[in-house]
Amino acid sequence: MQDTYAIIKEHKWKILATFAVAAFLIFLMTFLIGFDDVLATLKTAKWDWIAINFLLEAGITLVWAWRWKLILDVVDTSPKFTTMVGMLLASLFGNNVTPSAAGGEPLRAYLLWEVERTPFEIGFATSTADRVFEFLPFVLISLIAALFLLSWNIPLLTRILVIIMIIASLLIFGILIYAGFRREVTQRVIISIAQSIYPTVIRLTKKDISFNEIREKIIFYINRFSTGFITALQDRKVFVIAFILSFAMWGFDMLRMYICFGALGVYPPLLPLVIIYTIGILISLLPLLPGAWGIREGTLIGLFAVVGVSADVVLAASLIDRLASYVVPTILGAIAALYYGRKVKNRSVNLPSTDA
Repeated sequence: MQDTYAIIKEHKWKILATFAVAAFLIFLMTFLIGFDDVLATLKTAKWDWIAINFLLEAGITLVWAWRWKLILDVVDTSPKFTTMVGMLLASLFGNNVTPSAAGGEPLRAYLLWEVERTPFEIGFATSTADRVFEFLPFVLISLIAALFLLSWNIPLLTRILVIIMIIASLLIFGILIYAGFRREVTQRVIISIAQSIYPTVIRLTKKDISFNEIREKIIFYINRFSTGFITALQDRKVFVIAFILSFAMWGFDMLRMYICFGALGVYPPLLPLVIIYTIGILISLLPLLPGAWGIREGTLIGLFAVVGVSADVVLAASLIDRLASYVVPTILGAIAALYYGRKVKNRSVNLPSTDA
């Protein structure tokens, strides 16, 4: 599997293009709202509140690493906590700069294999199970949010687009859960897809490998993935703890967004804030642009207008939020990715290669 550098190098023009689109959307929104208004609002920000925002984001990351470690310990032996934090940050970097490339979960599994020799399918199963736990609070809140949206006085197009995004996010994670529990169906689907593209791949790569070998590998990896996934979710103690940690992370995230508004001296109603920001998080999960920059901001501006929060305040609060939740984690993740990338490279130079 490609490392982070290879992925970024292969998709560099696509990455640059998506960031350019995101930057244009932010610029366009700021232009329409008024540069002076947004800058004037940002100048009123309280730095002590912004510092609290960073502390809450750090807490979310640490709780996230703890949850993943608990899940991995059920299926295999996890590395030390600091290593889990570093791998998590590296995977966040991969996710943040490559909106439709490898994704954070395969990258976490790849790092676990290369650094700790944890089987890739086990790492992927635990990181996927971890994301399922993360998604549970949003499933509940997004269903409530969809009901509220139907009663709010917002443009029909905005209402339709947001509901479509919610449904798309639910479907993506629903498919992952289904794949984990129904291994036979998953095997048939993936084998069927592999069989249809097998002749083309063989012609392009010119590799001498039979389809039976590919079929056996598919069945082996899916079985290992499904076993690890189900084991992680069926451990009652870990399920309860991970469930509580997920709601704690969700609560920290809601509090963090409230702090972002509070830093500007604005205190929106709590229930609409929870619903609107949950929708914003769900939109951020869709692989449209890096972190859904521009798309999420536009959605938040439209929805917060319903509860009387002006566009300049929403955009300023969102930028403060992005600084703690996207910019700094991406920088730290880049450092972690560089560290593990060099570690993997040194291992491959100093040790004989081993097949996963």
